[in-house]
Amino acid sequence: MNSRGFIALLLAAPLLTCCLERGQPTLVDTSADDDAHCRANNVKAGSPEYVACRKDRDVGRAAFDARSDRRQRDLGEYMLNHPDHP
Repeated sequence: MNSRGFIALLLAAPLLTCCLERGQPTLVDTSADDDAHCRANNVKAGSPEYVACRKDRDVGRAAFDARSDRRQRDLGEYMLNHPDHP
């Protein structure tokens, strides 16, 4: 293998590795946003209402993620079942 081919492979390797990434995207820390939201509703940290507020935010985020995953899956199935419609 000549040096040009080796250098080209060396430069292309990082670009190809990003194609191998699977699974969940990078997680975003939303704890500060959740804390600000709950405190804006005059709920004190550590109280049962604060815990319930944070839990409601987590449930809402999980439901949103589930809906978006379902919509993406439905779109993929539609595209497979209807190849004549772009």
